[in-house]
Amino acid sequence: MVNNLFRDIIKKRNDKEIYHIIRNHTLISKLELLELANLTGSTLTRTLEDLCMQQLITEAGFGESTGGRKPILYAINPTFAYIFGLEISRTSSMLVLYDFAMNKIDDVHWKMSHETTSDVFLKDVVLTVRTMLEKHQITTSQVLGLGIGAVGPLDPITGTILSPLHFPATGWSDIHIRDDLERELNLLVLLDIGVNTAIIGEYWSEGIKKYPLMLYIHAGIGVRSSMLYQGHIMPGNAAMEQSIGQMIIQSDGIRLSDTGNYGSLESYVTIPALLNRAQTLLRQGRASSLKMIQKDIEQLTFSDLKEALQDQDPLAIELFTQSACYFGIGLANMINLLHPDKILLGGPLVSSAPLFYEVSTRVALEKTCGYPDYEPEFTLGNLGEEAITYGAAVMVMNKLTGTG
Repeated sequence: MVNNLFRDIIKKRNDKEIYHIIRNHTLISKLELLELANLTGSTLTRTLEDLCMQQLITEAGFGESTGGRKPILYAINPTFAYIFGLEISRTSSMLVLYDFAMNKIDDVHWKMSHETTSDVFLKDVVLTVRTMLEKHQITTSQVLGLGIGAVGPLDPITGTILSPLHFPATGWSDIHIRDDLERELNLLVLLDIGVNTAIIGEYWSEGIKKYPLMLYIHAGIGVRSSMLYQGHIMPGNAAMEQSIGQMIIQSDGIRLSDTGNYGSLESYVTIPALLNRAQTLLRQGRASSLKMIQKDIEQLTFSDLKEALQDQDPLAIELFTQSACYFGIGLANMINLLHPDKILLGGPLVSSAPLFYEVSTRVALEKTCGYPDYEPEFTLGNLGEEAITYGAAVMVMNKLTGTG
């Protein structure tokens, strides 16, 4: 039986409006709220009293005086409730416990290995949730729920991880993770793809500065994307997250997989593509410090490539620069089609070295229609590795407060 204590915790329209404004500010006075909200002074006073009585917000000190009494400042009450955010990825996963103001309280990381089957992992998650709650003296009744950002493809409606590729362990297909965790933990569980929760997290981490149209592109083992408009994920993202990888950027180009397009973005801008290209050039006799690695060329890893890049190996520089140029072309295609206000870039390739980010964004801007009059903002984000879990937790809060 799922804990229903927090179902629709903010019901009144005025309460939602004021809560939403306070949530977007660290601290805010009644006068500032009056300027931002479409409410009379008396209605605002009753609304603030209502939210304080419910303990959703708190009086958090006094602001600077402008001549009279110092104004009372309002903030989200961090101890009202707690939320879990869970990331499930191919190489590593993470569980984070947040308070109601989205401050991190605790976290646990897992390295995904050949032994990390879905059964093993879910048992670890259940045990870790219970251990965290006991450690911080939090009861299940104080928890809003658990949000999950996972590798796709998946079905967020049924809460099912469908058939993701490249997990080290077997048994990751058709996992009814929402139902399994709700049954074990007695908590509301929500599931969405990681790129969706990441962009939600970054959007809410911006504070009051929100961008109308945001695009997130993740480059790693695959290329995935998500788009958010006015704070809402665009419909179809869960099914289409990997379609950007099949964008054709060279019609007579190579093919990465048996089911992919020839000349697709994933054939040039993914870790497998980079490794394939490195192995081919090394077999052809190209000079590189990579030849000094005491292993077969077939056993070359992405970590080897990154280490060679850090050592300024000419072949590694060439490989990453070429991949970044293709990534820039793909970015330009998306920008010219969608005209986003802000583009968030993430994933192991993007974070591999400043070179990759600098080259890809430069190429993208050079090929953007209307540049420099139109110049979208590029960013690596504010949250780093925590973006997926943060956004997954925000997803739960948005559902229950009705203010997403």
